[in-house]
Amino acid sequence: MKGTRNIAIIAIAAIVLIFVAWGCSAQRSLVKQDENVGKAWANVNTEYQNRYNLVDNLVATVREAANFEQETLTNVVKARASATAINLTADDLTPENIAKMQAAQSQLSGALSRLLVVSESYPQLQANKNFLQFQSQLETIENGVRTSVRSYNDAVASYNVKVRSFPMNLLAGMLGFEKKATFTAEPGAEKAPSVRDAFNKK
Repeated sequence: MKGTRNIAIIAIAAIVLIFVAWGCSAQRSLVKQDENVGKAWANVNTEYQNRYNLVDNLVATVREAANFEQETLTNVVKARASATAINLTADDLTPENIAKMQAAQSQLSGALSRLLVVSESYPQLQANKNFLQFQSQLETIENGVRTSVRSYNDAVASYNVKVRSFPMNLLAGMLGFEKKATFTAEPGAEKAPSVRDAFNKK
């Protein structure tokens, strides 16, 4: 009788140890995936910061052109200010926050496209080496943004599958690991961005 009781105690202890070991392993796995999302988000922010910095240089160069459309420049500056006002950390990645950031970035993209279209009417800009250099850099940065957003979405998708899958979802809920939002595709997102195309629009 006593032997049976000891066996039961040992069996229960073994089960508890198995669950504790699984829980520790699962927690480490969740942390790793969460860190991957954070790293991917940091890369997105880096690309956007590169874009903001370039906008400053581009606007400064364009301002040197005589009689350039002030409204166009003002719209670019305002759009940049709106975009930089949204500062999200890896803990703020809700669908609502991502949507706000996407909207602000889309507004900035539109303002930049309009700037490049209007600049076509200013021959002195077309001869400005700095302007042409910034124009080329902008296209490179836009492609970098696309790549970093795609990597971020991949990291979030992998994380969300783990957080939502049984039995991991039970542990994730207890430890505060919540589903994160992805960027959604915008119209025309299947095409690589081209500053040259925007520049040649009428």
